[in-house]
Amino acid sequence: MSSTSFQHIVLAGNIGAGKTTLTRLLSRRYSWRSYYERVDDNPFLEDFYSDMARWAFSLQTFFLAHRVEDHRLIADRQESAIQDRSLQEDALIFARNLHEMGHMSEREWETYRRLYQQARALLRPPDLIVYLRRSLEGLQANIEQRGRDFESKIPADYLLRLNRFYEDWIASETVPTLIVEADHVNYLEKDSDREHLYAQFENALGQGDLFSDSAPRPEDPRFEFHSREAHSLLGQAGFSG
Repeated sequence: MSSTSFQHIVLAGNIGAGKTTLTRLLSRRYSWRSYYERVDDNPFLEDFYSDMARWAFSLQTFFLAHRVEDHRLIADRQESAIQDRSLQEDALIFARNLHEMGHMSEREWETYRRLYQQARALLRPPDLIVYLRRSLEGLQANIEQRGRDFESKIPADYLLRLNRFYEDWIASETVPTLIVEADHVNYLEKDSDREHLYAQFENALGQGDLFSDSAPRPEDPRFEFHSREAHSLLGQAGFSG
């Protein structure tokens, strides 16, 4: 899939989809470096959930800057890595949603778009996106379980809008993508589900021979792989709407 000796994997999904947990599991399984989303030390996050219009641009710019930094480090270090959330999600889902909801002004949106497009043009694309598709009920259950006070304020319609934008993005993204129906794959507590997910992941990479315990698995409706024959540098860099 890649002409380089390392793999850059992105874990994608809505708030509460289970990305951080799976990033940790995959990193341990394959001894790959992990890059986590900056949440606990993000200086804007709690303010944002109290006043989205005031803090939307600051929050999204913070996320974008750190995502670009991590993306560049992965390329510079040339070590296989798992990245919790992608540059594409920042712009094509979260920032777009805030703009369309009226929380980001036109001039803020235009500035953000330009930053994102320049970053996308300069960075090596990931080799594989693993998209954790999860229902509203599943997202809310995970959000409640991890108990972050600021996340308890997230309205259901906000999460539903993000889910719709995720589907728009995944349908048009050019990077190879493994879609996981995360409501039906208990990779945290069920060993058989976790091992099956690992096998699907290895097959999606197209390099199963690197993993001694991997073997072809029958088709499973909980997993869907899109090889994306057109894998370009820019990928989907545009914005609709």
